[in-house]
Amino acid sequence: MVKDTFLLAFFQNGLLFLPDMNKTEYRIVGVMSGTSLDGIDLVYVSFYNKIGSWSFKINSSETVAYPKKWFNILKHLVSKSIKEVAEIDANYTQFLAKIIKEFIKNNNINDIDAVCSHGHTALHQPENKLTYQIGNLLSLYEILQETIVCNFRIQDVELGGQGAPLVPIGDALLFKDYEFCLNLGGFANISTEVDGKRIAYDICPVNIVLNYYVSFLKFDFDDEGKIASTGAIQKELLVTLNSLEFYKQNYPKSLGLEWVEREVLPIIDSFNLATKDILRTFVEHVAIQIAKEINKASISKVLITGGGAYHEFLIERIQSKTSNKLIIPKNTLVEFKEAIVFGLLGVLKLREEINCLSSVTGAKHDHSSGIIYKH
Repeated sequence: MVKDTFLLAFFQNGLLFLPDMNKTEYRIVGVMSGTSLDGIDLVYVSFYNKIGSWSFKINSSETVAYPKKWFNILKHLVSKSIKEVAEIDANYTQFLAKIIKEFIKNNNINDIDAVCSHGHTALHQPENKLTYQIGNLLSLYEILQETIVCNFRIQDVELGGQGAPLVPIGDALLFKDYEFCLNLGGFANISTEVDGKRIAYDICPVNIVLNYYVSFLKFDFDDEGKIASTGAIQKELLVTLNSLEFYKQNYPKSLGLEWVEREVLPIIDSFNLATKDILRTFVEHVAIQIAKEINKASISKVLITGGGAYHEFLIERIQSKTSNKLIIPKNTLVEFKEAIVFGLLGVLKLREEINCLSSVTGAKHDHSSGIIYKH
């Protein structure tokens, strides 16, 4: 234990911390692990604040694939008790710290204002006032000896919010030239402006389902959607999926692996289809649900990021259902946008500025969320 370490978390212990509001540049290591288990995304990014306007520059980035051991542990987290998750958390935080330390060393990074890490979502049940991201323990600071900003979701859930999605504040500040920001990760989530307010919500599962079924063919993912493109749509399954209650709910709303395992996988499995037909049907389902959302506005630019941006067949199916312009940026932004944005969330927390929007999550009010570990 580092004796002079203390926890700066204003909503917990009221310790005095005076942020430097005049600082105009931050060098940040942003870290993100998503539910699709593609790996740990790390980015070393510079943020620039000019008269309240934010911009960024990516200096270096890397995705570290999970070893088989950790992949299997993380895949089954939702079946664990909170006590079991806490035990896993201790080991995962050590593992994550090692990955971050290697990234810093390998990229010769020696100027860091903070490491801003999302951790990995183990449990997400906002209706039960529960969200648990592993990898956010004090030991992360003790190993790295850098200022840490982490655990961004718990305060929002305590304030009655969904604790997700959190990326929209980054969409509003960094990507305001796009009418929609669509992320295709484990889940599809979207953010946009409505009546001058930023709103965002999860649309439907994507890679969390597609990768699950393609794994039965001994693949980690369906490269460019080539397998899905050879399948046939099972119309009854498609209708059943599109009829799920979640799609009738208004925002704010969010999804978790628990919902997929309870509501989606049993429906798909009951049809006893060939994998290629499951993939084809589910791609169509995803395209329908996404098009329904982006077609709420016409003549719009839609920024698409996340691993699903590489699923060419899915992108084709979405484009076939909308006249809006789908824009896929450079690979670094496709892959690291969420890590970049969690870096920005950390910067905003350091400045005690709002980084969590009640219009997005449904919390009682806007707030500055996260926990800071530093000297």
